[in-house]
Amino acid sequence: GAYGYAATDQQFRTQGPSAYFWPTAYLFVISFEMAYGKKIVKDVDLKTRSGPVQYTNILGFLPMLLLAGIGGEFHLFHTQWIDVGIMMFRFPAIPLLVVGCIVGTGIGYSGWWCRSTISATSYTIIGVMNKCLTVLANCMIWDKHAVPAGIASLFLCLLGGALYRQAPMKEGVQQEKSSPQDEEQETTEQRMPLVK
Repeated sequence: GAYGYAATDQQFRTQGPSAYFWPTAYLFVISFEMAYGKKIVKDVDLKTRSGPVQYTNILGFLPMLLLAGIGGEFHLFHTQWIDVGIMMFRFPAIPLLVVGCIVGTGIGYSGWWCRSTISATSYTIIGVMNKCLTVLANCMIWDKHAVPAGIASLFLCLLGGALYRQAPMKEGVQQEKSSPQDEEQETTEQRMPLVK
């Protein structure tokens, strides 16, 4: 599927492999992020469901401020505030901002919940599978999209993702990971030994 998409991609044909530099960099970054996120969920004792969400937001806060400074956002905000004052916040924008905050918070919570219940690989595949809507919107709205053969190759990749199943755990690892019911039963047996 990936080969078929690259073979039909006009940019790949004209620029060669350098056309895929940023997608390849993104692949490595997202692979690290998914594995690191799973490690955080397993190893760090964040007591509430809010812990990982707040941890992620705090990690992203400083880079966001840095990018805002580089992009001149603070100067633009200051200029708008002096020129217009509080009226720079128009009524239609405020409800959209509130809805965006609610949806973003929901995405954060659902993403970390999903990470805690499945493997990092399965979580990544779910994310890729959700790109179907993006591809569909791109085809309906803009004229700069892949040719039909490229889209068919992309859907072949998505079909492969849909058919993915987690590999079974090795026997030694499976025995180490006992269910909460097993642990509870062992604790109960330790507290109440059988009388013979």
